[in-house]
Amino acid sequence: MKQFANEKPLDFTKPENLKNQKEALKFVNKKLGKEYPNIIGGKKVFSDKKTVSINPANTSEKVGIFQKSGRDQAEQALQTALKAFETSKYTPAKERANILLKAAQIAKKRRLEINAWMIKEVGKNFAEADADTCEAIDFMEFYAREALRYAQNQPLTPYPGEKNQYTYIPLGVGLCVPPWNFPFAIMVGISSAAIVSGNTIILKPSSDSPMMAWLYQEIMQEAGLPKGVLNYFVASGAEAGDYLVQHPKIRFISFTGSMEVGLHINEVAAKASEGQIWIKRVIAEMGGKDTIIVDSEADIDSAVAGTVASAFGFQGQKCSACSRVVVDKKIYTPFVIKLKEAVSKLKIGNPEENIYAGPVVNSDSEQKVLEYIEIGKKEGKLLIGGNKVKNLPGYFIEPTVFVDIKPNARLAQEEIFGPVLAVIKSNNFDDGIKIANNTMYGLTGSVYTKNKQKLEKARQEFHIGNLYLNRKCTGAIVDVHPFGGFNMSGTDSKAGSRDYLLLFLQGKSISEKVK
Repeated sequence: MKQFANEKPLDFTKPENLKNQKEALKFVNKKLGKEYPNIIGGKKVFSDKKTVSINPANTSEKVGIFQKSGRDQAEQALQTALKAFETSKYTPAKERANILLKAAQIAKKRRLEINAWMIKEVGKNFAEADADTCEAIDFMEFYAREALRYAQNQPLTPYPGEKNQYTYIPLGVGLCVPPWNFPFAIMVGISSAAIVSGNTIILKPSSDSPMMAWLYQEIMQEAGLPKGVLNYFVASGAEAGDYLVQHPKIRFISFTGSMEVGLHINEVAAKASEGQIWIKRVIAEMGGKDTIIVDSEADIDSAVAGTVASAFGFQGQKCSACSRVVVDKKIYTPFVIKLKEAVSKLKIGNPEENIYAGPVVNSDSEQKVLEYIEIGKKEGKLLIGGNKVKNLPGYFIEPTVFVDIKPNARLAQEEIFGPVLAVIKSNNFDDGIKIANNTMYGLTGSVYTKNKQKLEKARQEFHIGNLYLNRKCTGAIVDVHPFGGFNMSGTDSKAGSRDYLLLFLQGKSISEKVK
């Protein structure tokens, strides 16, 4: 087997790549509006209620019609996964890994189609969609190799008169609840990690991105995954989701999403249900309020470029997005001038035309962002943006920047998840670190400075899971930047790391007396 290597993103400034992606969009546009069943144990299952996936860039366009199942089908999915686990837990790691490797190859062949569905379903531009698909491929390739590593004999200290062994075994049936903002990468990552470790899963995708999970189950089916190991289950979160989280036969929940939902899942899972014989494992990534610190000794142009990319890539709808930039008072004015100029150049439009800034994902998100913009007008000064784009048929909001925001203002503390950036003035570098650490979150952040001593101080004192120095705070790459945060950003479950599969495994020690 070849050594793991990251999939390289496509360069869409090259005419051939641009043309090919547009052709894939034409192909996908012909398939819009179809209905898709849930898949439980390999069988098609329909529900009375439906989930309609809407193109956020054109709200009159239906991407697809999906199911909206309740408790009865949740129980059916659970029992199916339980039955499949009786076989999957004994499947050799090599077989499971080979399925993932085959799936990665299929995803590579369907890469532009996957991108196209993502562009339509959540409004990513070409580069953002392709990076998402690349990350998904990386997860499959990397976790396949990791499963083989964990299946090897683990080293132990020899002991006279005994033959000792330490192995890893799967947990059981898991509920995987991925987000819409990395609708292919994170969904594939959490699901593939669970499956390649020998577990069986119920995959409950976000109602904003069920198509992306449909594509994954198609790919896994083609790769030879046995029926019942992956159960594709679009359902009501309030009804079926809570039912499964508290079910005594669910062994683990892997969740990525908001802090509020993550804490709710953790609370429900922590209470043992009747008949439950284990402590459920919760793997949670819950967002952030991420800060870029710009020191007085920073390269201002580089800091501005990194801030704009981090704040407004995919409309700020990343848990890693920069939503606060803390700037030393000595360079505050020139930074703000250059920031305004850079943001003014961002073009807004339909991502299908590969325009930089697309829509936010749905009407609730749009309303929330617009409400925070009104709060920002009271808490600081509007530098640029601040409006809904009314001449486009979707959920478009201008990239928005507020300056002179106080460190404890709502705009500086609460997760917005949209194209809104707060600029905060610091007295010095130490003050900048203090401000950066003043939220309940601890996911990503960046520091821009030419001073090596200050960089070292940031390494020690900036309390976040992913720290970037003199570069943007988004764009984590599998096995290059293991990803996960501290505090209310989650359980620091480092996705794309050599620790990650441990979250889906348990260790078993076996000792045999010998002569």
